[in-house]
Amino acid sequence: MAWLQDGREAPPIAATDLIAGMAKGMAVLESFDTERQKLNATLAAQRAGITRAAARRHLLTLAHLGYLESDGSYFWLSSKILRFSGTYLASARFPRAVQPTLNRLAAQTQESFSAVVLDGDEVVIVARSGNDWRSSATGKVQVLAYGLHLGARLPAHATSTGRVLLAGLAKPALQQWLTTHTLRRLTAHTVTDTKALKGLIDAARKNDFSLAVQEHELGVQALAVPLRNAQGVVVGALNVVAAPHRWEAEDFVRTLLPVLQDAAQELRALV
Repeated sequence: MAWLQDGREAPPIAATDLIAGMAKGMAVLESFDTERQKLNATLAAQRAGITRAAARRHLLTLAHLGYLESDGSYFWLSSKILRFSGTYLASARFPRAVQPTLNRLAAQTQESFSAVVLDGDEVVIVARSGNDWRSSATGKVQVLAYGLHLGARLPAHATSTGRVLLAGLAKPALQQWLTTHTLRRLTAHTVTDTKALKGLIDAARKNDFSLAVQEHELGVQALAVPLRNAQGVVVGALNVVAAPHRWEAEDFVRTLLPVLQDAAQELRALV
C-alpha cells in the first residue's frame, strides 16, 4: 500500500496512467535539501534512486526549464522553484484560514505561533505570526529561534508539531513511518530511540498535545496541538514557541495550552 507524504493513503493509479518520467523528475527535484544544496548527476542518481544517465538528463532538462542553475558540473535550485510554494501559500485554503488566528494569538500573548503540516520525515511551516525577537537579560535584542521562517522544514521526530501530526496518522502509516525514517540527533535532548518516540507519539494522541524542550534547537521549547477539520481529521498542527529561561515547562503548558486548544476549536470549521 502506498502512502502520501502526510500519511494519507495514496489514491490508486493504473500502471498505464503513471508517467514514470515525471515521477523520476520529481524525485530528482526532491533530492535537493538543506543537507545537499548542490548535486551532480552521481549524487542525484543516488538520492533519487535512478541511473546516473537518467539523473543527468533530468538535471539538464530542469536547468533548461529554469528550475535549476548549474556551473556545468553541479546543479542547485533556482528562485523559479518558489513559484510552487508561492502559489500554494496564496491559493491553499489552510494557510489563509489560520493566519488571522495566528496574528490574534501573537497580539494577545506576545508569543510566536505557527501552523504546520506533515511532509514525509519533516514538518513544514505554512503560516507564521510575528514576535520572533526577544530582549536578553543584558538588554540586547536576540532572535528567539533560527530557521522558524515561513516554509521552513523541521525534522518531525524532534518537534512538538511533528509528534501531534504523527499521532494523527492511521496505525499502518505510523508504523511505516517509524520503520523507514532515521531519527537524527540534533541536540543532547533529541529523542532518537524509536520505542521512546513511539511512546511520546502515543502520549500526544492520548493528551491531544505535545511539548518538546530543546530537542530541535537549544534554547527553544514548543507546545503543539492538532488542528482538525469538521470531520475530525487531523489536517495540521498549531504551536507556540518560547525560550525555556522565560517559561518553566509546567507554567508554559498551563498558561498556553488552553489558548492553543481554544484556537484549534475555533478553526475546526475553517480548515
